[in-house]
Amino acid sequence: MKIIGSSSNIISHLIALTLFHAKRDLTTNSNMKIRIASFIPLLAARTTHALTTATTNANRAAFLRTSQQRAFASTATTTTTTTTQRSMSSSASESELGEDEYDFVVIGGGSGGVRASRIASGHGAKVVLLEGQLKHGAPNYSAIGGTCVNVGCVPKKLMVFAGRYPAEIGEAAGYGWENASPGNFNWKTFMEYKDAEITRLNNVYSKFVLGNAGVEIMEGFGKLNGKDSVEVSLADGSTKTLKAKNILIAVGGWPYKPDIPGIEHAITSNEIFYLEEQPKRIVCVGGGFIALEFASIMDGLGSDVTLMYRQDLFLRGFDMDMRTHLKEEMERNTDIDLQ
Repeated sequence: MKIIGSSSNIISHLIALTLFHAKRDLTTNSNMKIRIASFIPLLAARTTHALTTATTNANRAAFLRTSQQRAFASTATTTTTTTTQRSMSSSASESELGEDEYDFVVIGGGSGGVRASRIASGHGAKVVLLEGQLKHGAPNYSAIGGTCVNVGCVPKKLMVFAGRYPAEIGEAAGYGWENASPGNFNWKTFMEYKDAEITRLNNVYSKFVLGNAGVEIMEGFGKLNGKDSVEVSLADGSTKTLKAKNILIAVGGWPYKPDIPGIEHAITSNEIFYLEEQPKRIVCVGGGFIALEFASIMDGLGSDVTLMYRQDLFLRGFDMDMRTHLKEEMERNTDIDLQ
């Protein structure tokens, strides 16, 4: 049994988020704008080196049951193929596999898992991808597309764009626009449109990115259960066992909450995207870039924000000039209480 470990690269776009210089031009629905090109590279970048190697050179044969059954693989020179090509090249092999037997089982439908399954299927492997839930939101929050699409880059950028408008409108008078005002921010309306956009992206991944590649999607949690075996706890409460020579574990991570008194009153970067009401006051604990991002976002949306960190300056390990500049900008251009 071959198990290929996978982890997602953390792409830091802190400066754009903190200083509110993110760009948006392309309309994705009638009420929300986002430059698609700004996050597509992030999706592509979250593929691991091991995965890239396995799918772009002679080692791609590792995704196939045997070289004899997959003789076409040695001549494949690209990682793009149509569903028709995939069906023609894999029909003979799949006929030899049972209903619950696969060439490749992928546990986790994030960026790494999606790409791994799509590329492998494109080269003729019979592939199934396991994801705990197919609709974003509680209790697991993530769905097809992983953290970036559901509770990371994409919804966070939409919140950044929303938080920029008051500052932009405040500059309007200097360009001749009289009596311009930001109006009132409606948290519930924003959340409705945000949820609609995330649902749209989930469907794009499921129906087009994976569906057109011939990848089977199974809603459930997978765990290793002996050699070449994965036990799946399905969403309907039943279980089934899948057999595969190749298994990819791409389950991602989960926010850490320390075991301290009162922790039950705290939320993480998962829950903030699904709050029913905008918090009037919020404390962001931590000096990392995610804490700074959300502090800046909530300040831009009008909440009273306090940012607390242990050291003299946040972003330990980052470039000192950048850290100092960001603090100066936050003191000058925001109402965040830095502690």
